[in-house]
Amino acid sequence: MLFDSKLIDDLARIASGAVGTVAGMREEVEAQLRQQMETVLRRLDLVSREEFEAVRELAAQARQEQEALAERVAALEQRLQQTTGKARRAPGTGRTPRTRTPRTRKTASAPEDS
Repeated sequence: MLFDSKLIDDLARIASGAVGTVAGMREEVEAQLRQQMETVLRRLDLVSREEFEAVRELAAQARQEQEALAERVAALEQRLQQTTGKARRAPGTGRTPRTRTPRTRKTASAPEDS
């Protein structure tokens, strides 16, 4: 019985040591893998999450400003239409009518003597 108990204790110690060694190896492999992934990502020249969010916010602000300016232009065009009384066509629907300018007629001149 003493022999069996000593054998079991030795096996338990070996098993716990093996588990500790495997855990240490796992941590080391994870650290090396993380380091290699960071190196690859750095070479790809990717942006960080913070940089992406900052640019995203700038784009949202630019869109809001563009929409506000579009509304302002539409209001100014409407005001212009009301003051001039002329209807303007929407962009891309054709040419706006031109006002005719009187053409000057060329008068026949006498042929030159050579």
